[in-house]
Amino acid sequence: MEPVDLARAAAIATGLGVGSLIARLSVTLPERDPSARPSHLRIALLALAAAALAAWSVAVQPGWSGVLGATLAWQLLILAVLDAEHFWLPRLLTLPLIGTGLLASAAGGMEPLGSAAIGAAAGFLALSAVALAYRLWRGREGLGGGDAYLLAGGGAWAGWMALPTILVWAAGAGLAAVALLALSGRRVRPRQQLPFGVVLALGIWLAWLYGPLARPGL
Repeated sequence: MEPVDLARAAAIATGLGVGSLIARLSVTLPERDPSARPSHLRIALLALAAAALAAWSVAVQPGWSGVLGATLAWQLLILAVLDAEHFWLPRLLTLPLIGTGLLASAAGGMEPLGSAAIGAAAGFLALSAVALAYRLWRGREGLGGGDAYLLAGGGAWAGWMALPTILVWAAGAGLAAVALLALSGRRVRPRQQLPFGVVLALGIWLAWLYGPLARPGL
C-alpha cells in the first residue's frame, strides 16, 4: 500500500472513532450531563462526517499536512454542530483550536509560526471590533462572543493572509443559506438569530485546504 493510501485509510479509521466522540460531546456538553447519550443516528452521521473530512484533508494535502488538517476538521465539526443546535461556541473548544493551530505551525505546518500568531490576534481583534461597533450602533448584540475566538483559531491555522478569504467564504455560505431558506418559503426575520459559527467554520476549513483566494494561480 502506498504511503498516501495508508495515511488516508488511517485518517478515515480514526475519523470514525473521533466522530463517535464528537457525537457524545455534542450531547453531554450543552446538557452538562456526562450520562447523556446521543442517538445511534447522530453517532453514525457524525462518524461518517468526521471520516469524510479526514479523507478530504489527506486527499488535498497529502502527508503530514493532511493529518494535521484532519485534526482541524474535527475541531471545526464539533464547534459547527454546537453552534447550529445551541448558538454556542464554548471557549472550552475555541481556545484549544487556537492552541492547536499555533502548535501545528510550530511543528512545521503549512504556515510559519509568526503568521499563525498574527492571524490569531488579528482574527480575534477584527470580529471583536465588528461586534463592538454593531453593539454601539444598534444597541444590541450582533455577533456571539465565541465568533471572535473561532476566527482567531482560523487565523492560527491558516495564517493572517487567509483571514479575508475565511470571511468571504463565510459570507458567501451565509447568503446561500438565507437564499435557500427563502426559496423554501421560510422568511428570515431581521432580528432572527443565525449560527454564524457554522459558516465561519466552513470558511476556515476551505481557506486552510485551498489557501487564500488571492494566491497566485487561483
